[in-house]
Amino acid sequence: MTTLYFEDLEVGQTFRSPARTVTEADLTIFSMVSGDWNPVHSDAEFARDTPYGQRIVHGVLGVAIVTGMFDRIGIFENSALALLGIDEWRFRAPILVGDTIHMEMEITEKRLTSSGDRGIIDRLIRLKRHDGTLLQEGRMGLMIRLRPKD
Repeated sequence: MTTLYFEDLEVGQTFRSPARTVTEADLTIFSMVSGDWNPVHSDAEFARDTPYGQRIVHGVLGVAIVTGMFDRIGIFENSALALLGIDEWRFRAPILVGDTIHMEMEITEKRLTSSGDRGIIDRLIRLKRHDGTLLQEGRMGLMIRLRPKD
């Protein structure tokens, strides 16, 4: 996909990432990197007695996967300057090993910075399972470049 700049984006515009399947390796590597070995993530016997009946993937791994999905859609490749925050993030359903997930992004607001040389966009993000189940949602502000003048 082509890089999009501030001028190319409109409020209400939506994008969908390619899907990916969450693997056992994802769960294990995230446990290693984060140091979070809570038995709900790492102990199959313990997890059988939870409401989910199996181990669940770390919720914040879902957030990390979302940021990778931004890269996969490619529209911010040369235009993104800074993630400004993650707001109102909610975990709606667990991510399980084997789930195939995708991200949907809607542009909800845009404005120029006070200097006028960059833009700020607000994005509503939804992480969904292949069957449409909403797993996570929230807002992520992004500082973005204006279209180069050449």
